[in-house]
Amino acid sequence: MNGLLPGSDVPRTIFVKTVWILGDQLLARNAALLNVEKDAAVLMIESKARGTRIRYHKKKLVLVYSAMRHFAADLREAGWKVDYHLLGETPNFQKAIDLHISKYRPERIVITEPNDWPMQQTLSNLKLSVPIQFIPTNQFLVGREEFKQWAGRSARLLMEAHYRRIRKKTGYLMRENEPEGGQWNYDYANRSTLRDWQRNGKPRSEKNPRHQPDQATNEVMKLIEKEFEGNPGSTNGFWLPVNRAEALTWLQDFITNRLPHFGAYEDLMVSGEPVLYHSVLSPLLNLGLLSPTECVEAAIEAYRKGKAPLNSVEGFLRQIIGWREFINGIYWTRMPGYKELNYLEADLPLPSWFYTAKTEMNCLHQVLKQVIDLGYNHHIQRLMVLGNFFLLSGIRPTEVERWYLEMYVDAYDWVMAANVYGMVLFADGGYMATKPYAASSTYINKMSSYCEGCRYKPEVKTGPDACPYNYLYWNFYAKHQEKFRTNPRVRMMINTWLKKTESEKGAILRNASDFLEKLGR
Repeated sequence: MNGLLPGSDVPRTIFVKTVWILGDQLLARNAALLNVEKDAAVLMIESKARGTRIRYHKKKLVLVYSAMRHFAADLREAGWKVDYHLLGETPNFQKAIDLHISKYRPERIVITEPNDWPMQQTLSNLKLSVPIQFIPTNQFLVGREEFKQWAGRSARLLMEAHYRRIRKKTGYLMRENEPEGGQWNYDYANRSTLRDWQRNGKPRSEKNPRHQPDQATNEVMKLIEKEFEGNPGSTNGFWLPVNRAEALTWLQDFITNRLPHFGAYEDLMVSGEPVLYHSVLSPLLNLGLLSPTECVEAAIEAYRKGKAPLNSVEGFLRQIIGWREFINGIYWTRMPGYKELNYLEADLPLPSWFYTAKTEMNCLHQVLKQVIDLGYNHHIQRLMVLGNFFLLSGIRPTEVERWYLEMYVDAYDWVMAANVYGMVLFADGGYMATKPYAASSTYINKMSSYCEGCRYKPEVKTGPDACPYNYLYWNFYAKHQEKFRTNPRVRMMINTWLKKTESEKGAILRNASDFLEKLGR
């Protein structure tokens, strides 16, 4: 159809509908696209206002903007009319929308429901001259309403119950009504320690996954260094896939080269091995370049063909259909009030050295240096080194979440809310975790190489050479003993603390107090 814009004698095409695709909805089968014909226009916007909401890691910005540009190119090649607004052309969504409506005059805008609360609020505040139609997302296996109905009014949700329900619903790794192999999980086989790894000859994958930037990505890298000069990290060494074809290659590389040993070594932390046997699929899943279904089914196929053991495949399955779906469900069940929770009354500010990695604690130095360099840590580094430190030190939940959102290439509001407030900091009082994930140096020493050559000694409990995790651990339980006295999973820790001599308690509390006082300066 052709028509004239008001006040203009230049014919313009009128599109019946516009499909607006957000930057983290780059699915080949985007739900909104599936609801229209190719007589619709596709709108994509690189919003400077959205990109500056917080100080995102430069590699995160490269990933998002480059992936958006590649997705637009794929749409054009498939025959879609794409109205793409480049960073710097329009300052925000409102300006871009106004320009689009003026040019294309759609009767309505169709969009897949946004993945996070801030974007939903942004869309609600837009002043649109045409109606907007939201299509339920197909980026997850479990719909928001389905999860809410399952959660009901429960005071506590268990990931394990959710996981088993989804296994039964999908039939993944099931034999009729029973789990494959007769067990729901194989965690006991997925806890190989540093010593186990060393005894087995220090096995490594043949190569760390890496994609070389193409011309379009290189252009984005230059743009990010110019427009976001003060943000954390660097665009140098960008290493991630940015389109559907590369993402599929990345998935297959994991299935072939790393999945067979993923289970056994998924909790291991080794200096100089940022990936080891991990998949690094979350950045691609969270953008929509891969679907959870195809990732899970590729792993199950490898198991059926005898190319990957059950413990590895089940462990991977648990992360995708268990944990990922669970935290998304909790997010939409508990927002927006979830981020106001602070059950343990944590109140210390985030130390500035979390942006520089300048600390004598080698485990923290190694993990922080890695995330500054790559925008990536695997889940145990995030939880048991960084998260454990945040928890034991009592860092404010809002500052912890902001740091995670800034630093990780796979971080989004829906990802980090439940992970930080529920899993890492126990700020929700145990809604989604049955105990706080607190640990002394013993865990880090057993599961990593970080303690080797550290200025602090993991076996020393107090004094100037003691690993700070040791006295912070007992200080944590001393401080919160009333809250955890009746918790069956940590009650033993409280009792152990109470049995310590007054001399031991005094040394621990003094060391912790001195450390935290310096930390808060």
